[in-house]
Amino acid sequence: MSKSNAISSLIKSKLPDFKQSIKLKYMKLGYHYLISHAMLLFLSPIVIIIAAHISTFSLQDLHDLWHHLCYNLVYVVICSAFLVFLLTVYFLTHAQPIYLVDFACYKPKDVCKCTRQIFMKLSSLTGTFSEQSLEFQRKILERSGIGESTYIPEALMRVPSNPSLVEAKKEAEAVMFGAIDELFEKTKVKPMDIGIVIVNCSLFNPIPSLAAMVINHYKLRGNVLSFNLNGMGCSAGVISIDLARDLLQVHPDSYALVISMENITMNWYFGNDRSMRLSNCLFRMGGAAFLLSNRRRDRRRSKYQLLHIVRTNKGADDKCFSCVTQKVDSTGKIGVSSSKDLVAVADNALKTNITTLGPLVLPISKLLLFFTTLVGRKLFKMKLKPYIPNFKLAFDHFCIHGGKVVLDETKKNLQLTDWHIEPSRMTLYRFGNISSSSIWYELAYIEA
Repeated sequence: MSKSNAISSLIKSKLPDFKQSIKLKYMKLGYHYLISHAMLLFLSPIVIIIAAHISTFSLQDLHDLWHHLCYNLVYVVICSAFLVFLLTVYFLTHAQPIYLVDFACYKPKDVCKCTRQIFMKLSSLTGTFSEQSLEFQRKILERSGIGESTYIPEALMRVPSNPSLVEAKKEAEAVMFGAIDELFEKTKVKPMDIGIVIVNCSLFNPIPSLAAMVINHYKLRGNVLSFNLNGMGCSAGVISIDLARDLLQVHPDSYALVISMENITMNWYFGNDRSMRLSNCLFRMGGAAFLLSNRRRDRRRSKYQLLHIVRTNKGADDKCFSCVTQKVDSTGKIGVSSSKDLVAVADNALKTNITTLGPLVLPISKLLLFFTTLVGRKLFKMKLKPYIPNFKLAFDHFCIHGGKVVLDETKKNLQLTDWHIEPSRMTLYRFGNISSSSIWYELAYIEA
């Protein structure tokens, strides 16, 4: 067996079986989210039936009804109380609609474009990598699904490279302000209209914060709410949306500006630890900015409405917790280490998340079939063929973040077609792994 086949077999052997390992508790959690809206679902048809019945009344019927109510105080009180009850239930269960007005993805300057050949030349000229390390990086590049037009910061394109704090701030400013400027141009929103600012960047945490840099650059108003999320990895973009949604629920008539990015200038690894060399090969420069609103007048011009966010946290599991860590190697060089369990952990987390999301988006017929099959297999130990819901019935498009192996496994497990996975593959090919902002580049590809 060749070395490449051996590596491929090893990776696949570590992946969980999506069809065999669905846990009932995650399906239960999804049904809990569904049931939380049960009162609204129950009352809606009743209100529609009553309204339809009243619409058939003639003027004489309405006149007679009014006279009847005037002489029946008890009936009036009961009807009024019932109406107040319905309105109370509606406002308690009906969340404020949140709209995605628009978004913008940053495209770096051509001077930052890095082909595989340039990447290998720059790695060789550093003088810190062994021949074995250089060969490893070359093989990873060939198998990664990353193309010839990805971008790295200018500081890393120079010989010798200059990964300093000043250069890292330049990268952050270029990405953030470039995306925000384009977003403001698209939406015609003024900086003073922004009420909430959220920036997520895992590996770069300067003082003042990135959020403070945005506030200062655009001279935002004095009561703006600002948040800076660090160290939360590739899922930080969705976490930022969740935070923005919660804030918009309690701050009416507001705009939330969210910036999702990564900074690699000071996180380029110059050592020979095998687990820490992957990040150099996979991660690239990029970022996205998007504008969320709870203003009802923005509904017509907004691109999307936010319906569901389901977060899955695997931090309590030791393997999940330590699958990606920033650390110092034996020679004192800092880098990001990816464990051998990373692909399996990512696949398992995705499986759990989708299992929880299923009850919120799938048709009732598919939910019943899925639930019946799952209960039969898990509780009654029946030898039933695992039923994997067809998520293509609920979603037209999929934006999946991950490397080539993760995309391949997700496609197989969710029974997706090449067309469904194309935005994710092409984003990886064109821009590389741009961490939490990848899904926005994929969405831009879908729109194009």
